[in-house]
Amino acid sequence: MIAKMIKYDLVLYAAQSEDFIEKLRELGLVDITTTGWEPSEADRQLLLDIEGCAKAAEFLKAFRAEEGRCDAQAAPFASGEEAYARYAAAQQQAASIRAEIARLEKAAEELRPWGAFDAERLQQLSDQGIVLHYFSTPRSTFDKQIAEWSERYTVSEISRTDATVWFVVVGAPEAEISLDAQEMKTPRMDIREAERRIAAEQERLKTLDAEFSRVAATERELAAYGCTLKERLQGVRVEATARTEAEGTLLVLEGWAEKETSDRVDALLEEYPNVVWIKSDPTPEDDTPVKLKNNRFARIFELVGDMYAHPKYGTMDLTPFFAPFYMLFFGICLNDAGYGAILTLLGAWMLVKNRKPGMMRQAAWFATLCGAMTVVFGLFCGSFFGISMKEWFPGVPFFDFQGKFFSIALAIGLIQIMFGMLLKVIMISATAGFRYSLASLGWLLVIFGVSVAGGLPMLDPSWVIPFYTTSSAAFYATLGVGVVLMLFFNSPGKNPFVNFGLGLWDTYNNLTGILSDVLSYIRLFAIGLSGGILATVFNALAAGFVPEGANILVRLLIMIPILLVGHGINLFMSTISSFVHPMRLTFVEFYKNAGFEMSMRSFEPLRKIRGEEN
Repeated sequence: MIAKMIKYDLVLYAAQSEDFIEKLRELGLVDITTTGWEPSEADRQLLLDIEGCAKAAEFLKAFRAEEGRCDAQAAPFASGEEAYARYAAAQQQAASIRAEIARLEKAAEELRPWGAFDAERLQQLSDQGIVLHYFSTPRSTFDKQIAEWSERYTVSEISRTDATVWFVVVGAPEAEISLDAQEMKTPRMDIREAERRIAAEQERLKTLDAEFSRVAATERELAAYGCTLKERLQGVRVEATARTEAEGTLLVLEGWAEKETSDRVDALLEEYPNVVWIKSDPTPEDDTPVKLKNNRFARIFELVGDMYAHPKYGTMDLTPFFAPFYMLFFGICLNDAGYGAILTLLGAWMLVKNRKPGMMRQAAWFATLCGAMTVVFGLFCGSFFGISMKEWFPGVPFFDFQGKFFSIALAIGLIQIMFGMLLKVIMISATAGFRYSLASLGWLLVIFGVSVAGGLPMLDPSWVIPFYTTSSAAFYATLGVGVVLMLFFNSPGKNPFVNFGLGLWDTYNNLTGILSDVLSYIRLFAIGLSGGILATVFNALAAGFVPEGANILVRLLIMIPILLVGHGINLFMSTISSFVHPMRLTFVEFYKNAGFEMSMRSFEPLRKIRGEEN
């Protein structure tokens, strides 16, 4: 659900702003509106420094992990600010050295065919009027042309490979040499000098490890400095977007707090001197920040919803409603008890490794639940690493996924779409009034009537409801009520003829849209089927490589590598598909029919930032 918010309009002296923002940061409950903030040049540098501190934390983690690089006895710097400045300078120097090493390595690659030579001696020959021209050409061309070239020039082969020959031609400074070969630049050093310079630059690079070790010794202070920069950015954004009055003497701010914690905000504002404030409920015109407050189960699936957007304030949070569907869709798409067991064990391992609340623990629970659902659905269909469990348990009536699930996928789609439309009716009734939801209710009645009277018998003839068939009075009554609501109540308060015209236009759009939405759920069947077929193929491939009459040891040595690689690839690809396609059904089909409205603003109160968050 969406947490209830309270709006605060604040007026204070500009001179108090820095201290006031610090008090709000210590409280950690108030989100100040900073919409429209455009960073200045100084602000951009602040953003770069914040990003630099985050990169420094990542670098130090990798630096410590590399054996022999970090000196644990290194002396720390005096402050986090100094550590960051020295880190940034060392990184800039390291980047320059790496660029020079890359240039020298490229030069060494070009010099290697010419071998070792005395560059000073070549210069002396040039001063005496003897110039060497450097060429390369395909080996076949050189072998064919060397006799002819030797009649006109002094040619000396330097080196060759299976494909290329490098050679020099001795000539005068102004002489023109015409050969069917590519002339190369005159080398300024030989391969020995290039390798010496590369080694020298690499030594320079290693000496920077002492500087990085000192930064590592100041890691806590560096993290604290990064947090200080983030807090400074909070203040910069607030002061830059605040409205000034009385020739800059006063600042006008807009703040937001959760309704359940607003008493603590009120207490701070009452104690703080010279602040005028007005407390009010949000209006539909306000850009109200959104915070989700769900139970433990739905909270796990907020990471899916966050990949799209938060719901608009005043509407409905759909996370608790799509979460069971998403978990079911994941299990259908992966559709193998063996794969599900691996995913469940991976999720359990992540839970053990990540005991603190946070995104990683949320992802661990997500993997565990989706894996468990895959195990359940895989056992229901009798699939275990591509092996039909019916061969092991012939008496168990496993579900025939390949033969029966196509139509059931469409039925599941209809159920989720109708559920979404029901949520839309409830949401519109709660926000605008019941009469504004009548058109949506009409569509829901029509789709429900057709699905129950016509759809159930298509799935199973025994599912016919005697008093509710396509020829029953109850069916026609439902259809009639639905059509009337669709055509004449889509825009309450307007002329009935206008409503009828709009209703006809909506009917065309909705019919084509709903048909397309329902057909999209075929992907559940297609993805589940394709993963199962690939698993079967890898099993058959592994068995096919085993020679006839081979003993168990030979069978295992041949089959296990093939099965590990094949099922590993299939598990990876199928898991990605099982993650992405249910998300697509959620965001496109379910959100659309549930009337989802997005908000681009999340509730982000001013607060103290801890070092581990950097």
